Amino acid sequence: MKCPFCQHDDTQVLDTRISEEGDSIRRRRRCTHCDKRFTTYERVELSMPIIVKKNGTRSEFESSKLRGSLMLALRKRPVSAAAIDAAIASIEEKLLNSGQREVDSGYVGELVMQELKRLDKIAYIRFASVYKNFEDLAEFQEAIAEVGHPKK
Repeated sequence: MKCPFCQHDDTQVLDTRISEEGDSIRRRRRCTHCDKRFTTYERVELSMPIIVKKNGTRSEFESSKLRGSLMLALRKRPVSAAAIDAAIASIEEKLLNSGQREVDSGYVGELVMQELKRLDKIAYIRFASVYKNFEDLAEFQEAIAEVGHPKK
């Protein structure tokens, strides 16, 4: 760690403490060259993977786009805001835990479909019909059969 005062490379850690929340470490340091003291903080830096679209372009992950897709599929469905927030958190956690720097948009779509299937079968069918680009009635019937037979 360079000294912020004289830019010397040799500093000594005098004290280390973990924050009350446990999410950062505070270190009190002393420069061996100029003898000045300063504080540094260490925090975890998590970054979402880059999304690689079907056409090969790359874009940053945007939670707002994920929320928009879920909200569109769940429009006028009896699903609470808390359940939607939990689904978004679950998808984001899976993306972070993947450890990948880049993921295909198809993988994100599959994660969305998993959450929608759990939350609401109708929303799942809505999303799947657009995402999988159904071309005929047979594909709709397969998707419906996948989530269970409708009540008679």
